[in-house]
Amino acid sequence: MKPNLPFTSLRTFESVARLRGFGRAAEELGVTQSAVSQHVKSLEEWLGLRLLNRGGGRVSPTEEGARLAAAVTEGFGMVTSVCRDLREVGAQDLGLVLSCLPGFAFNWLFPRLISFDQAHPDLPVSINTSAKLVNFDDEDVDLAIRYGLGDYRGLHVEKLLTETLFPVCSPELLARGPKLDEPADLAGHTLLYDDIADIGGSPPTWEFWAQQSGIVLPKPVRVRRFGQSNMVVQAAIRGLGVALGREPLVIDALTDGRLVRPFEGTVESQFAYWIVCPHDALKSPRVRALRDWLHAEVARQGRVA
Repeated sequence: MKPNLPFTSLRTFESVARLRGFGRAAEELGVTQSAVSQHVKSLEEWLGLRLLNRGGGRVSPTEEGARLAAAVTEGFGMVTSVCRDLREVGAQDLGLVLSCLPGFAFNWLFPRLISFDQAHPDLPVSINTSAKLVNFDDEDVDLAIRYGLGDYRGLHVEKLLTETLFPVCSPELLARGPKLDEPADLAGHTLLYDDIADIGGSPPTWEFWAQQSGIVLPKPVRVRRFGQSNMVVQAAIRGLGVALGREPLVIDALTDGRLVRPFEGTVESQFAYWIVCPHDALKSPRVRALRDWLHAEVARQGRVA
């Protein structure tokens, strides 16, 4: 008699084992951390085995857990691959869905997307803007652009854009003063902060920029914080303060003069933008066309020296 397999618990456990954490698995699956924990507990009770080592805020699979996680990954991966192949055969006229962060979509992707439409008029692209990691098994997404360190286990990952950091402001702010000739002059200005979510590593903050530049960040007149990077860019364009420019997000505003660099010097961020998709997704000519276009657009744009 075949066992009545607890598929939801198996899939939840695989996510925890792959991402090495209950919180990350909860984000990926779009459920609460409590629900993830309960599914794993139920699976361990059903099997009569401990599947995860827990302690010190870290999670890792036991020997039995690693074996089970690999089997679940392979099994669900095969189902996903077959379904994707069948959709590809039966729906050649479907468009593409690209997932990315709102700030990246607004500042970099949207101004360029018309060129893809002109090159591929029969291949419409829909943009899914979301801060959470896309779950390719559940969501109708073909390709994602993620921001971080590039550690997306179980997926195909390739770097799209590196990130360079430098202060930026509007020409009007620079003209009306106070002076802004060197980093010490930031003391006379409002600093615009981007509240970046904790995704590991050292985020591209004003403090990170100062440390990497070998300077002491002066205390500003005022600090304004924003929850989205596109709001930081727009605030800088409107002259509300000085922002820490993240090159992919401010390159167009620098090119057309809406933003300027008050002084020289750049810092390389630890983070980058990555193309992410299931390993077999690039078998699709549609997905490859979008991937190749993204790389071509990056190659076309200049770099901040």
